Amino acid sequence: MNVVGRAVSTFGKRMLVIRCDAAQLPGLYSEVLDRNMNPVGMIVDLFGNVKAPYAAVVCRGCCSVRPEERLYAKVPATQGKDRGMHRKQKMHDKRYKK
Repeated sequence: MNVVGRAVSTFGKRMLVIRCDAAQLPGLYSEVLDRNMNPVGMIVDLFGNVKAPYAAVVCRGCCSVRPEERLYAKVPATQGKDRGMHRKQKMHDKRYKK
């Protein structure tokens, strides 16, 4: 789990603004989790200064995150064991021979 940052404020019932850490900037459309690893919502926009970015999150339901609460991003899983393998390496690998 990567730390996204801390909650700053909410707009309406479903929009949340997070102050992000520039070193651990999450990807767009990443799933956001709270400290109990419950899903909060999805990052839909990154904005602000490069050194101190902010993220806009659309919450799944009514946003119940408290200000200054730390939030996390779910790390996407890799797509397979052969990720990054070149075509010539795949030709010589036993898994790909018929």
